[in-house]
Amino acid sequence: MSHLTISEFADKVNELMPVIMREYVKIQGREFYKLKITMPQFFVMDILNHNGETKMTDLAGSVNVTTAAMTGIVDRLVRDGYLIRVNDPEDRRIIKVKLTSKGNSVVRNITEKRKELTIKMFGVISQEDRIAYLNILTSIKGALERQV
Repeated sequence: MSHLTISEFADKVNELMPVIMREYVKIQGREFYKLKITMPQFFVMDILNHNGETKMTDLAGSVNVTTAAMTGIVDRLVRDGYLIRVNDPEDRRIIKVKLTSKGNSVVRNITEKRKELTIKMFGVISQEDRIAYLNILTSIKGALERQV
């Protein structure tokens, strides 16, 4: 497999990536199921974990959904005690959301499970291959960011 055209490479990537992602998501899905949350709900909590208190409109943009769809996701997370709504003291029309301690705990738990899964997956390949893979991912991330 050392001499592939870019087209053959693309075919192989498009063959392998969905299988890898499907298995990865299936394993993660078990954790979400145990906690009774969905993947979109986790994405919202993960964004809040990184960004802190965030306006609903910004959150919707980050997840690429409508504000109405984000309201539904946030409503369920508030109902289940993972988030709270906060009014902006300068403009009461602006509503922000932030993680509760329960939400923080869920994000930490799932992040730790992700790390364990990553260690298990990459523990079977060499240090050299792991570094090469990390360099490739970093390059791809940079290329995608330049396109946006």
